[in-house]
Amino acid sequence: MYRGSPRTVLLALLNILLISSCQGGNILGVFTSLSPSHLIIHISMAKVLAENGHNVTVITALKPAVNHKNITVVQVPLSEEDHKQMSATMAQFANQDNSNMFGAMFGLMGRLKFMMAKMRDIMKDQRVKDLYENKDNKFDLVMLGYFFNTYQLGIAHKLKAPVVIAATMPPNEMFNRVVGNPSAASFVPAMNMAVERGETMTFVQRIQNFLTNIVIEVFSRILESNNANIYKDIYGDDPTMPALGELVKNVSLTFFTSYALSEGPIRPNVPAVIEVGGIQIKDKPNPLPKQLAEFLSNAINGAILLSLGSNVKSSHLKSNTNIKIFNVLSKLKQRIIWKWEDLDNTPGKSDNILYSKWLPQDDILAHPNITLFITHAGKGGITEAQYHGKPMLALPIFGDQPSNALKMVKDGFGLSLSLLTLEEEPFKESLTELLENPQYTHKVKTFSALYRDRHMSARESVLYWCEYVMRHHGAAHLQSPLLKMNYIAANNLDVFALLVTILIVFIYISKFVLTAIVRKLKGKPKNTDKIKNH
Repeated sequence: MYRGSPRTVLLALLNILLISSCQGGNILGVFTSLSPSHLIIHISMAKVLAENGHNVTVITALKPAVNHKNITVVQVPLSEEDHKQMSATMAQFANQDNSNMFGAMFGLMGRLKFMMAKMRDIMKDQRVKDLYENKDNKFDLVMLGYFFNTYQLGIAHKLKAPVVIAATMPPNEMFNRVVGNPSAASFVPAMNMAVERGETMTFVQRIQNFLTNIVIEVFSRILESNNANIYKDIYGDDPTMPALGELVKNVSLTFFTSYALSEGPIRPNVPAVIEVGGIQIKDKPNPLPKQLAEFLSNAINGAILLSLGSNVKSSHLKSNTNIKIFNVLSKLKQRIIWKWEDLDNTPGKSDNILYSKWLPQDDILAHPNITLFITHAGKGGITEAQYHGKPMLALPIFGDQPSNALKMVKDGFGLSLSLLTLEEEPFKESLTELLENPQYTHKVKTFSALYRDRHMSARESVLYWCEYVMRHHGAAHLQSPLLKMNYIAANNLDVFALLVTILIVFIYISKFVLTAIVRKLKGKPKNTDKIKNH
């Protein structure tokens, strides 16, 4: 048990007093992403605030899996047709190669048109507009769940409330314009690259990283333009609304679901970057449902959890892929918990396999009998497995999953296979390696201890910093000067241009002077010869 110094204890008591002085704030959470995994992260933050006496109103299209008496949900639900369209979009992702980040990023924009349109329509819904049109409503803080939707910052301006962003990813180049982080392309790997802990990128990797960051910059500018158009569509009839670029500069801080002190990479972050990786993980796991609890407690040879996340359903995969997975898993001595939505149409029956539509993933991973996690490598799932010290077999599908899997493998926490080209023998060999070689479990358990060792937990960080912003009615003093600088000034390109110009002028003048001196020196002997001849 930690025993702090008297000074540390005094500071902790002062923090408690400061926090208690800000109880009862009205907070609006704008969580419109259609991804259930994003909502899990965002609602976890809202729940922390609700549990500590704040009144939280949440705008969402999806029904939250968890709730609290202090959370009021304003749901703008999807229609049956919308759900079918969403399912079709996920099926497209699941059945194509997304390993090429460049192609995947720009392909993503096309496939996400439906999702972006629904998020825009939510902000136009009268239930949402009533929140700021009704003058009796007062909010002390707006928390914006990020998913390419900076145009939604307009609602914070309408409510005259400070705003924080909740991102479901680590700090990266896409957020530099929001938080004012300096670019660090020479030593911080981009999303499609992983470097072993403590190592630096090679020259070739730095070239690749540089080019990747250029692509991300282009992608970000396209997103910025799309956001500006949607912003005009929603708020264009109000002449008092400032340009979207000005609203982006007024973000107080951003929560990121990472913890660089243990995860890496080490990079410069401005004070407005607050890392809260693991925010969705409970301090104490909830009791498992009876069926799951009994199934796991009787797993004398250990158990494996298989879940491909909340977006991709088992039915989205090729049927022969599911059969290959079943053929291997059904022959193992370990018990298998398999997230499977259509219980009337499973790939097969086996005494060691339990299918379930819904799984309390964090609570299951906390169980001591779980020995392996087969995952799609979503950031949330990998974080939970790392926290609970469970090795992983990654089957990444799209988005950040391939890069998450790559980093996980580099860290030594598991292995990765392509889901599209999955064959029984490599799948079996990977499982055997992970289950029988203790190095993976040892490495991830060692990391788990490091990951948990923090001066302030993720939950405490969310609570403290939200109340900090409310106490000070915003946090402009945390903002980086880079937010007020254009690309040329931020990268000193004008300074370099001036220095190069001065150097060129100096070289030109020096050349002119030297040429004149040389000509003069060459001319003197000729005059002397003329005198001698006379």
